[in-house]
Amino acid sequence: MTAVTEGPADAPTVGVLLREWRERAGLSQLELALRADSSARHISFIETGRTAPSREMVLKLAGTLDVPVRERNTLLLSAGFAPAFSATPLDDPALDQVRGALERMVAAYEPYPALVLDGCYTVVAANQGIAALLEGVAPHLLEPPVNAMRVNLHPEGMAPRIRNLAEWRGHLLDQMSRQLALHRSPALRALHDEVAAYPVPGSADPAPALAEEQRFALPLVIEHGGQTLSFLSTIATFNTPLDVTVSELAVETFLPADPATAKALHHSA
Repeated sequence: MTAVTEGPADAPTVGVLLREWRERAGLSQLELALRADSSARHISFIETGRTAPSREMVLKLAGTLDVPVRERNTLLLSAGFAPAFSATPLDDPALDQVRGALERMVAAYEPYPALVLDGCYTVVAANQGIAALLEGVAPHLLEPPVNAMRVNLHPEGMAPRIRNLAEWRGHLLDQMSRQLALHRSPALRALHDEVAAYPVPGSADPAPALAEEQRFALPLVIEHGGQTLSFLSTIATFNTPLDVTVSELAVETFLPADPATAKALHHSA
């Protein structure tokens, strides 16, 4: 049997943590029990500490509640079990195949911008199309490791050229806040607080009106080479990750939101 080191005495129990995840999902004990093929009584006993769940039950409930992979390990540790998912460094040879697939994926999007981010928005890979977004960004922000949130919101980054900065900034901060609700990450919290405190560059120009085809999603509207480019951002993640590092990787692509942007990118390629 694998020995597991006990956490701090004041650490939340597995029952308390599972109750928090259930409440975040907006489920009653009965609803969770039905989805997990259990009973409301058993769920209640787990949450109150009257019953110690098995390893299999912890993983089943975590899967039913769509708990992030890193936090599933936390649940297992709180229940006295060893973590189920490794956290392999991205530069480990074991992830060569993953890195190669990601690099091919972002390259396939050219001339449109695409990049790969880790759980704290560090840029892991990017294609040539990303240059359309980085015009005028201060060199110190592009020194590795590059952080996408800093590049977006720093006064010396993309921020002065983003035409709808107030809306885009709000979107990015909301995105980080949603992540913080799922991950107990001091590094992510520190990053959020840092970029939220950046001064917002003033602009004499009002935010441009959105074209009809852009009204269903917030675009990134940015100046580049004397033109106004408009992008819709999409994010893809691994559907069934078995490693913490892989689970937190995201491929972000910026697709033209209008024909003029698509034409400009193809002409500059």
